[in-house]
Amino acid sequence: MYYLSQPMEEIMTLIKFEPLREFDRLTDQIESFFNTTTSAFNTSSTLPKVDVFETTNALNVEVEIPGVKKEDIKLTLEDNILTIQGEKKVEERNDIQKSFRCERMFGSFKRSFTLPVDVNPDKVNAKFENGLLSITLEKYEAQSLSEKTIELK
Repeated sequence: MYYLSQPMEEIMTLIKFEPLREFDRLTDQIESFFNTTTSAFNTSSTLPKVDVFETTNALNVEVEIPGVKKEDIKLTLEDNILTIQGEKKVEERNDIQKSFRCERMFGSFKRSFTLPVDVNPDKVNAKFENGLLSITLEKYEAQSLSEKTIELK
C-alpha cells in the first residue's frame, strides 16, 4: 500500500506505507536500552562467554576471557560444581590526556556451573592460551565431595 506524502498539486512522491516500521523501531530502542553497558539492568557485560559440551569420555568447557592474565584466573571444582573466577585489570595509560571511546570492560568476574555429569576431580586438565580457557573434565561414576584447585598450564 502506498500513500502520497505531498498534495497532488505539488510534485508527487510515493512512499511505501509500512505500519510495522514504527513498532520495529520501538523494539530496537528497547533492545538497545537493555544491551548498553550504561544500563542499570546489565550485569552480564563483564561475564565471560562459555561453551559447555560433552564427548564420549569427558565434559569440555571453553571460556573466552581475552585480556586476562593466567595468574589472575582461579578454577575450583567442588561437589561437581565448576567455578571460574578472575579479574581483568585496568591498564594504566599515563601519556593519554583525552579518551574518545572507552568500551572495554574491566573488573572481576565469577561463574559457577553445576556440571550435567559426574566428573573425576583428579582427572581435570585446564589450558589457557590466546584468551581462551579450555577445561577438560573426565567423566566419573562417583561424585566428588571435596574442593580441588586446578592448575593452569
